[in-house]
Amino acid sequence: MGIKHDAAAIAFARRRAGGHLFAPNSTVKLQGRKFFRSQTARDLACLFDMNHAISSWVCMPTTLQVNGAPYIPDFAVFNDTNDVTLVDAGDRSDPDGEVQVASERSGWRYRLFDRDEIYDGFRLRNARDLLRYGEYTTPLGDRVRLLAALDEHGTLTVADSLSVFREGNPMAALASMVLNDFVEIELDDALIGPETTVRRIA
Repeated sequence: MGIKHDAAAIAFARRRAGGHLFAPNSTVKLQGRKFFRSQTARDLACLFDMNHAISSWVCMPTTLQVNGAPYIPDFAVFNDTNDVTLVDAGDRSDPDGEVQVASERSGWRYRLFDRDEIYDGFRLRNARDLLRYGEYTTPLGDRVRLLAALDEHGTLTVADSLSVFREGNPMAALASMVLNDFVEIELDDALIGPETTVRRIA
């Protein structure tokens, strides 16, 4: 199913959003250019990059007709089977379900994330910390060394994992491996620290 859109409305919204810079700068699974309507939208996108079920996401992907006017969702999110959901961040609202109806009328699933889903707990803070290293590439030798150590021991702590790296910046190397789905760490229980457990992703 292709994405149809009002080209003028999309261009205007993207120009306006393109004038804003929201941290962190790096992304991992974004396809295309960054266009964030607000910091809340940027924060939600951080969580997309940490979700193993999401294969990619696109900013301001299409227009819907809501009450006769063009409406541009914040994101289109693709899962592993290439199913698509239109997504809005929690600083928007849809009290009468009009955006939901417009999405379904156009053949899309739709989800509005509540602010609590974005900001409660530690996941967002950990995601933002990891994404500081989103443009780093772990050297091959370091990647192999950590994966071999995890194969031998099952799990390691962050502190033990950092001691494995020899070729690059240890924290950047570990973060890059988390962001690129080689290993996983617990993001919800606490801020990432020396005792946080590192596991290989099968």
